[in-house]
Amino acid sequence: MKTEVQKLTALAEYQVGTIVSRKIINKDNGTVTIFAFDKDQALSEHTAPFDALLQILDGKAEVIISGIKHNLTTGDMIIMPKNEPHALRAVNRFKMMLYMING
Repeated sequence: MKTEVQKLTALAEYQVGTIVSRKIINKDNGTVTIFAFDKDQALSEHTAPFDALLQILDGKAEVIISGIKHNLTTGDMIIMPKNEPHALRAVNRFKMMLYMING
């Protein structure tokens, strides 16, 4: 892995009508992924086998964890416990970094 400074929000650019993702770290014990959601794009309810920390880098998102809605904006973060159902929806365009940790 090459060490260099990068602009975090530039690692995944917005695209009309879709969700863009880019894995930054991909290891057996976890991943770090940047996402860019266009307005009204969503991930339907699902579960994950790892705990996950979601950090909003830009914009506004609705995160539903076990049926409870959370409105997050730039700078906010939330932990999504493993095996808990969760879903995401872009209230406006938003970018997030997702840290999934197995341990």
